[in-house]
Amino acid sequence: MAGAVEINLVQFSLIYVLLLVVLFLMRKSKISQTKLLLLASFRMTVQLVLAGLVLTYIFKNPHPVFTVLYLLSMTTFATARVLKKNPGLNPKFKLAIAASLAGAGSLIVLFFVEVVVGMNFFNPQYTIPLSGMIFGNAMTGLTLALKTFTDHLKSQRNRIDTLINLGVTPRKILLPFVNQALETALLPTMNSMLGMGIISLPGMMTGQILSGTLPMTAILYQIAIMIAITTVVCLTSFSALYFGYHTLYNERNQILF
Repeated sequence: MAGAVEINLVQFSLIYVLLLVVLFLMRKSKISQTKLLLLASFRMTVQLVLAGLVLTYIFKNPHPVFTVLYLLSMTTFATARVLKKNPGLNPKFKLAIAASLAGAGSLIVLFFVEVVVGMNFFNPQYTIPLSGMIFGNAMTGLTLALKTFTDHLKSQRNRIDTLINLGVTPRKILLPFVNQALETALLPTMNSMLGMGIISLPGMMTGQILSGTLPMTAILYQIAIMIAITTVVCLTSFSALYFGYHTLYNERNQILF
């Protein structure tokens, strides 16, 4: 099978014509998010071009230090993004989030690269792109889990105060919110798994096929990465919520909003 066809800059620039369609429909529908679309498109382009330049250098000059530094920056930005989307959390809860994201993400990447693929963990060609998918989905799932958890706490505050006054322990009050948030975080991934292969061909599989990989090999990678993504979303969300919710009450069983 032939590799992916290279796209020159002129051909590539034509894709931005499609944004005009989006802008036209947004204006016609009176959606006032034109600046956001333009900013998001610009930032995406710049960030991906810069990432491409960095990765090109790393792939040409592979070294464990480069791989580790890239993973550290990826983890740092993912953690910062989650915290930015969920302001108002106490420092211990934030620490639980950072530790969960870094720990669960790194373990899943290590298992995938070393055990499933059978490559050295410091091989940037495998570790960096796989880490991007795993940490990216972990970040999205954790953000959704935390938003669900905090929204439920705010909406149920009166009920929580009543239960506390009745002598119900904070653990019994907060644990159902943890479980609901974990379910919410997992649902998008599980729903996407249901339609794969019939409704959609996922990005990783499509990219490999375009690069000339045999379809069955691409399918095996896609199945493996989806299971890894589901696991990392579950582990990251559960550990962050489980250790985090313990920071929301004190030794006198008072819930600290």
